[in-house]
Amino acid sequence: MTSFKTILDTEILGKLSTFDRMIFHGHLSGFFPKDAFKHFLSSQGVLLKDFGDYVEQTTKKLKTHIEQIAEKQGRPLEYLQSAFTSRSGRSKEDIAREIAERDGIQKGLICIFSTLEAAWSFDVRGNRKSQKLEVVRRERRYLHYYFYFIDSRFGFMHLRIGSWFPFQVQVYINGREWLAREMDKAGIGYQRYDNAFTRIDKLDRATAIAERFGHISWAGILDALIRRVNPILPTFEKSGFGGYYWCLDQCEIATDIMFKNRGGLEAILPELNAYAMLNFSSDDVMRFLGRKLHPNFKGEVTSDIKKRLEGFRVKHRVKRNSIKMYDKASVLRIETTINNPREFKILKTCESEAGTSRRWVPMGKGVANIHRMLQVGEQSNQRYIEALANVEPKREAIDTLDDLCRSHTKDGRRVARLNPITKEDCALFLAVMAGEYIINGFRNHNITARLYSHEPATAAEAKRMCSRVSRQIRKLRDHGLVSKVPGSRLYRVSHKGHCAMGAALRFRELVFPINYNAAA
Repeated sequence: MTSFKTILDTEILGKLSTFDRMIFHGHLSGFFPKDAFKHFLSSQGVLLKDFGDYVEQTTKKLKTHIEQIAEKQGRPLEYLQSAFTSRSGRSKEDIAREIAERDGIQKGLICIFSTLEAAWSFDVRGNRKSQKLEVVRRERRYLHYYFYFIDSRFGFMHLRIGSWFPFQVQVYINGREWLAREMDKAGIGYQRYDNAFTRIDKLDRATAIAERFGHISWAGILDALIRRVNPILPTFEKSGFGGYYWCLDQCEIATDIMFKNRGGLEAILPELNAYAMLNFSSDDVMRFLGRKLHPNFKGEVTSDIKKRLEGFRVKHRVKRNSIKMYDKASVLRIETTINNPREFKILKTCESEAGTSRRWVPMGKGVANIHRMLQVGEQSNQRYIEALANVEPKREAIDTLDDLCRSHTKDGRRVARLNPITKEDCALFLAVMAGEYIINGFRNHNITARLYSHEPATAAEAKRMCSRVSRQIRKLRDHGLVSKVPGSRLYRVSHKGHCAMGAALRFRELVFPINYNAAA
């Protein structure tokens, strides 16, 4: 029996698991404690009443620095009317890639975009009760700058920085961009479609390289990136308020199953999508993501299927985390997205009155936990793949059924179609599949005896019966359901015949009556 498990064992090039999209956020955590920003202003000799002038000057300093970067490197600095450019058909990333292709950018800064976006910030307002000015946090719209560039180590990536206190930053990196460059250095050949690898020559070595990605010292790398674009950062550090605290705000861990060709994937894909939507319960989805369904659980578990330009995507969500399955070229991708890592556990050393102990505790977003996030994502993906193990492809069977129901030409002769569920054709199938013919095969007179319950009254009638059975056997041969034993007048049922005729008989005698009665 062909199943998804046998396909994984015999008909794929291999599997690769590593990070896909990663979104890092940098926060000036020194400003988080109560009155911390007020103390910072005091350290700069700024009164609360002068807050507006000071932050405008600081913002102007940042903007001037960014304009100088664009001018020095000769790259465009463009203002976008909307932050959500994908609604107009093109995302900021698409525009940046077009500019890189247009200008032949292979390394370094591609472009800088600026756009108005809403984000939280510091402000100073009067308190009616205390009759004093005080620092508050509120949401406001202000300019954000997007730097798109091609890094020698991480490939195509972007960095975003807000132009107003507290100058929050975001860094986008794709793990497969990094892996491609590392494989280039190691001399490993591969084929790539978008951000998916359709073939890797030395998969074991590539897998070992991908494992290193979770152990990178991210804080130092991200600090170095942000120092290029934020000229105010030294002021914060000199005042004792420290630098950025880095966390992984969102990450995707993808397991790519590389099929030998697109046709092999298409043969099983519809059944995988249907099985995932119809058979995976809420309990299953929670199990994939390392959770157990219990009475105290408060949240939503949902599943949906979406038609994309490339194909179908099945997605399951547990609160803010999700796991999905979709196809890219000849790759089937199972992808876990972690937005809230506290739903998962990490083993940490904890201090208590009883002493030091190691315990499983909720996992935070800090970059120190990245390797554990990779483990969680790989385990989720593997559980999902194992749950699909028994799915059987139906495309071959459907194609066979369509072929039986169509007339076609063979060796210049017209081959009549079969109707696999009619009484007459099923009687023929039952006759040739009789157990006594499995070893030695059958002859014309064997099938004639089974199809006709009476003896022919005349020689002419016997001839007509024999001729009719000969035509039926010839039709079965032309459709590949039976084959002739060389050097004899014997016939045997082929493998295709056992599968197709057996399925037709089971449907007529078992499946259709059960479904009919259930519907009635």
